[in-house]
Amino acid sequence: MEYQDIRYEVREQSAVVTIDRPERLNAFRGRTVEELIHAFKRAWADRAIACVILTGEGDRSFCVGGDQREYNETGSYGTSENGLFEIEELHDVIRNTPKPVIAAVNGYAIGGGHVLHVVCDVSLAAEGAVFGQAGPRYGSFDAGYGSAYLARVVGEKRAREIWFFCRQYDAAQAERWGLVNAVVPADRLMDEALAWGRDAARLSPAALRFLKQSFNADSAHMAGLGRLAFEGLEQFTGSEESWEGRRAFAEKREPDYSKFR
Repeated sequence: MEYQDIRYEVREQSAVVTIDRPERLNAFRGRTVEELIHAFKRAWADRAIACVILTGEGDRSFCVGGDQREYNETGSYGTSENGLFEIEELHDVIRNTPKPVIAAVNGYAIGGGHVLHVVCDVSLAAEGAVFGQAGPRYGSFDAGYGSAYLARVVGEKRAREIWFFCRQYDAAQAERWGLVNAVVPADRLMDEALAWGRDAARLSPAALRFLKQSFNADSAHMAGLGRLAFEGLEQFTGSEESWEGRRAFAEKREPDYSKFR
């Protein structure tokens, strides 16, 4: 595949996958998701790769979720070549890649971008990184890994706060909550991620494969919840309530959900 929205490079024994849409704060569209799936499977198949690092281009944003500008212009995030928007498949391939996956969060990790870092095995954050959800503000939600697994990571009370109030959290608070594993200066983020990759490369790959699937087994049922939730989301996004959120985003105003109470 010839990538347009991402970059793939091998550094030492790590595959570095970079979402390369800085003009859209690394928001994803259908093609971005398709390319990310391809890149993760490419790293999965390469026996020389010990670890995968997911990051975003530039120093402003890791990923801010689905490309709302594209949605407002076209009515969707776009599709892959097979006609599907495969965000659930991307979550699955990150979890199922039998190698440690590290999120190197270099800026905003918001909405669907926040979900991407949550489903990675480890999250490292630049000091200026910002975390949070935005779905309910813009007429969207993730009732699969993005909420259920998040509760495993930070606990029920904090996960509900993140989703119910759509606040944003700095890297230091994210580390206190266990949402990220470590916080480092921005100019050291990739060096730190590569150092973690080197540590993984020294270990038994078979042991790591078994351990990853063992960790995943306890929360594997969430994939079913996620598919159910995305079916519901697909229906909901066509509603007037959801479009109020999207129009508000496009018009740079606060949404008015009062008539939907």
